[in-house]
Amino acid sequence: MIRLHHGDYDVDVAPLGAELSRFRWRGLDLLWDGDPRWWSRRAPVLFPIVGRLNGDTLRHEGHSFHLPQHGFARNLPWETVILADSSVTLRLRDSGPTRAVYPFAFELTQRVSLSEEGLRVVFTLANPGSQELLACLGAHPAFRWPLPGARRDDHRIEFEFEEPTPMRRLKDGLLHAAPHPSPLTSSCLLLDDSLFEDDALIFDHLRSRRLRYTAPSAPVVELVWDFPHFGIWTKPGAPFVCLEPWQGHADLEGFQGDFSSKPGVARVAPGAARQWSYCISVHDRLP
Repeated sequence: MIRLHHGDYDVDVAPLGAELSRFRWRGLDLLWDGDPRWWSRRAPVLFPIVGRLNGDTLRHEGHSFHLPQHGFARNLPWETVILADSSVTLRLRDSGPTRAVYPFAFELTQRVSLSEEGLRVVFTLANPGSQELLACLGAHPAFRWPLPGARRDDHRIEFEFEEPTPMRRLKDGLLHAAPHPSPLTSSCLLLDDSLFEDDALIFDHLRSRRLRYTAPSAPVVELVWDFPHFGIWTKPGAPFVCLEPWQGHADLEGFQGDFSSKPGVARVAPGAARQWSYCISVHDRLP
């Protein structure tokens, strides 16, 4: 386990999957602990897909590849490239096993750093190959619900802007064709288990790039990101909620097209790279 510290913040990062396994602020554990009775993961990296492909099949240039939900990055060991007291950079490269299920050369790095402002995670996806790299990428941090010092029924998510645009729901792991009315009231989502009876809430046209997750007697967890899509997920009754910035999402039900035509796929030219990031900060309780 890689342990980082700066000021009020402590974080543990597991080389397996480059997964955040603990995030503490002033000694309070805010990240889900991975209790396998509910869900054994904590903050997996989703790559090279987010969600599920139709038939768990990636189709590209006339070939088909079996690629299960969320891809393989969360299940593979990452190489530690740079390690300091308050930051670490880990790297995952393509290999024979990855090319058997995903036909692209890639180099994905994740830099995790702490500062007075909190936790910052930066992903860099580079294309060392001679053909265009196609990929999706997502973060999946799970926070405790309830947060320390609060009642479960009092939690809410406050987005940066009002979000009246319809969102998406899942049907058998794929995006339902019909949009679903936004469950937000103005910019606020009141958390309730009933929201997740049909799996995740998926926002594919979200304006906001910032939110606050809190309750009246709890710390305020602020999340900032630059990904274009966003998911919120838990299992009804589970003591966590996942706040997930994404580039890409599950296939639309019935989609049979080439991976290059999948909505949300990022394109990286040969020799080029793209970056995405998210930040988590924590503040004192609201009045």
